Amino acid sequence: MQLMASYETRTRRFSRAEYERLIDLGVFQPGEPIELIGGELMVAEPQGVAHYTAIVKTAKALEAAFGPGWHARTQGPIGLDDDSEPEPDIAVVPGSPEDYSRAHPSRPVLTVEVSESSLAIDRHHKGSLYARAGLPDYWILNLVDRVLEVCREPAADSTAPFGWRYIHHEVFDASAGVTPLAAPGSSIAVSRLLP
Repeated sequence: MQLMASYETRTRRFSRAEYERLIDLGVFQPGEPIELIGGELMVAEPQGVAHYTAIVKTAKALEAAFGPGWHARTQGPIGLDDDSEPEPDIAVVPGSPEDYSRAHPSRPVLTVEVSESSLAIDRHHKGSLYARAGLPDYWILNLVDRVLEVCREPAADSTAPFGWRYIHHEVFDASAGVTPLAAPGSSIAVSRLLP
């Protein structure tokens, strides 16, 4: 009788530097929906018509609300820390696209995820990741319920996936207006963001 050796399945974690090297080597195809989240490669939500329309509308509304000197970066990488380089649907960063030709921004003043099938991941997993990075203003444009979920005030929480969560969570329906923390003089109608 031959004994079979047991083997414990393990996963391989990646650093941001390793992930960027894989991109430089052409391991991933252009436009492939891969993100580095907490050292793991994750496939992003497929983009339907409503999802894409919401991204475009939200980016336009945010650029109008923030005005000159700000850029609403769509689906671009954000260098959060050594093991995370997510690609939020929209990230508002200071400056212009040219300011990020050599390095990805790391601290957007507002991060937005447009959610349909990824709603639970965006609420808990990405919310915890963004809170851990200290991002002050995180919005989830919830296309399922047609509302905007605004998350603020990052705080440590050992039960959260990345040890942090947002302690303030408010939901706005289509008739409401919302003000970004970094643009206190503006108000954006939620209806302008929805497809």
